[in-house]
Amino acid sequence: MDYFKKLFSELSDLNILYVEDEPFSREMISLMLKNFFKNLDVAKDGEEALEKFKQKHYDIIITDMNMPKLNGFELAQEIRKLDKEISIIFLSGSNDIDSLLKSINIGIDGYLLKPINLEQFIQVLTRVLQKHYYMKKAKESENYLKQFKKAVNEFNIISKTDLKGVITYSNKNFEKISKYSQNELIGHSHNIVRHPDTDKKFFENLWDTIQNKKVFKGVIKNRDKEGKSYYVDTIITPVLDLKGNIQEYLAVRKNITYFMNPKKMFFDTLNANKDVILIYMRLDNYDELEEFYTKDILDKIEEKSLKFLDKKFMKYFDFDMVYNLENGEFALILNKNYLNDNFINLLKNMQKRIKQNVLEIDDNIQYDLNILMSVVYEGENIYESAKIGLKEIIKNKKMFIIANNYSVKHHEKAKENLKTIHLIKKAVVNTKVVNFYQAIINNKTEEVEKYESLVRIIDENGKVISPFFFLDISKKSNYYPYITKAVLNNSFGMLKKINKEISINLSFLDIENDLIKHKIFNLLKEYKEFASRIVLEILEDEEIENFDLMVEFINEVKKYGVKIAIDDFGSGYSNYIRLLDYQPDILKIDGSLIKDIDKDEFSRSIVKSIVTFAKEQNLKTVAEFVENREIAEIVKKLGIDYSQGYYYAKPEPM
Repeated sequence: MDYFKKLFSELSDLNILYVEDEPFSREMISLMLKNFFKNLDVAKDGEEALEKFKQKHYDIIITDMNMPKLNGFELAQEIRKLDKEISIIFLSGSNDIDSLLKSINIGIDGYLLKPINLEQFIQVLTRVLQKHYYMKKAKESENYLKQFKKAVNEFNIISKTDLKGVITYSNKNFEKISKYSQNELIGHSHNIVRHPDTDKKFFENLWDTIQNKKVFKGVIKNRDKEGKSYYVDTIITPVLDLKGNIQEYLAVRKNITYFMNPKKMFFDTLNANKDVILIYMRLDNYDELEEFYTKDILDKIEEKSLKFLDKKFMKYFDFDMVYNLENGEFALILNKNYLNDNFINLLKNMQKRIKQNVLEIDDNIQYDLNILMSVVYEGENIYESAKIGLKEIIKNKKMFIIANNYSVKHHEKAKENLKTIHLIKKAVVNTKVVNFYQAIINNKTEEVEKYESLVRIIDENGKVISPFFFLDISKKSNYYPYITKAVLNNSFGMLKKINKEISINLSFLDIENDLIKHKIFNLLKEYKEFASRIVLEILEDEEIENFDLMVEFINEVKKYGVKIAIDDFGSGYSNYIRLLDYQPDILKIDGSLIKDIDKDEFSRSIVKSIVTFAKEQNLKTVAEFVENREIAEIVKKLGIDYSQGYYYAKPEPM
C-alpha cells in the first residue's frame, strides 16, 4: 500500500477515462476512482468514449467489456490504432478463457472481474501506474539529456570518431575553432588539427589510455586550417556497448587559448620545436620605466607594444603569436626556413623602424618604442642562450646580438667559476690570501715613497694567482669579505715592518659592509700611531648607490690621519663635482690614459687637464701603468707627482 501511495502521489495528475454502460456500476466505480485521480472523465458507452479520446489526451482507459454500440474489445482496438502506448484496463463480469486470451492479444494492461475487489483493483492499478511512472521518468531523463546535450553543444567543442580516429561527428564549435567545414572534417582523421609541435609520445599515451577504456584528460595544442595554434582542455571518453566493447570515442573540449599563460604557451612551443629561430626582445630601459610608471601604465605599455610587434612582424613572417613574457620581455618563434643571407639585416632594419614609432598609451602618455633584440638559431638551450645574450647587450649598452651557443659558453664559464670559488675557499681556509706590494715612485726624488697593497692567492701548487682571475667572482660569493679582511690585516701589519705609506684598495662593496667597516676602524685604533701612513684608494664606479654613506665613511677615517686617494680617476665614472664631497688627498690617474700617452694626443690632453685641476686643488697625482722610459719622461714633464708601473717595479711579496 505504501508503494501504491508513492506511485499515486507521483501520478495523481494522470488523465483517466472510465467507460461503463450500466448506471449503478458507473456511479459507484466513478466515486471510487475520484478518490485516486483528480482528472477523471466518464463515458456511458464505447462510441462516446472513442469521441472523447479523439478530442483529449488520456493516460489510462478503464472500460467495461460488454457494452452496446461499441464493446470493450472494439473500443480497445480502435484506440490502439491511434495510440499504441496508452494503458487499458478491462472490467468484466465473466472470466471465460476466450475473453482473457483476446484481451492479451489486444495488449490489455489489466483485467478485473466484477464486482471489483479493492485489493485486486489496487494490484492491477499498481502495475499500470508503475508503467506510467517509468515512462514519466524516461521522458524526464530524455528531456534532461536533450537540454544537457544542447548546453554542452552550445558551450563546448564536440567531436566523435570511430575506432581508428576518423571523425564521424563535429559540432559547430569544432568547425568554428578549426576553421574547417563539416565536410572537410567528417571522414577525415582527427590528426587534421594535430599541431606538429606536440610530441608523438603524447598521442601514444592518449591512445593507450582510451583504448584501455579509460578517460583521457589533458590540455592539447591544436592547429587550425590557417596554421594558427589554439589550446583546448580536453576529455576523451570511450563509448561502450552493453557488452563493454568500445563503439566510438567522444571528445569534449573547451577553448582555453586566451586563458593560457603566455609563458607556458611559449615554453610548450619551444620545447616541442628545437630547430627554430628564437627572437628574444626587451623594451629598452625597462627598469627605468618601472621606477617612473605605475603597474597599470606598465601593463598598458606592454599590451600596446605586444600588439604593435605582432602586427609589425606579421608583415614579414608567418607565426603563432608574439609571446608576452612580462617584465618588458617578448619572444617570437619562427620556422628556420626564414633563415637566409638577408635575415639578420631584415631584423636590424625592422628594429630601426620600430624605434621610429610612438605609442599612445593614455591621453597624456606617449611611449617611444625601442626594443633590444637577442637572436638565436643554432645550438642547444636556445632560450637560455637568448636570455644570456639579452643580458650581454644590456651590460654592454648594445641593441642587437646573435647569441648562438651562449648557453654552452655560459655553462663552461660557470664551471670555471665554481673551480675559482673552490680555489678561493681553500685559500681563505688555509690563509693563502696574501699581499704583494708595488712600489710608487716620487717623480722628483725617484725614490720609493709608498707601496700599493695588492691581493694575490697562492694555490695548492704554490702558484701565485692574480686578482684578475678571482676578485670579481669572489664578489658574487660569500668569500669576498674574508679576502678583504686578509688584505687589511696584512697591510696594517706591514706598517710595522716598513716606514712607508701603504695604499689599500677599497670598493663601495667593502664600505657598505658593516663587518668590513668595523674591521677597518678596529685596525685604525689598534695601529693608531701608524694610521697616518695609510692611504685608502676608493674606486668611484657605478656600484656606488649611497654617496652619503661614502662621504660619512671618508670623514670618519680622516679623523685618524688616513689619506684618501680616488682610484682610476679620468675613467668613465669620474666626477669632478663629486670630489668636493670626497675631499681626497690624491688622484690616481686611470692607467688607460697613461699607457698610450706617448702616442695618443687626446689622452695626453685629458691628463694635462687632470694635473692642472689637481694642482689648483692642492691634490697629489699618481700615474698608473708607467710601462716604459718614454711614458715615464712624459709623466714627469706633465708634472705628475708619482709614478707606478712595471718600468719601476712589479708587485712583489715583502
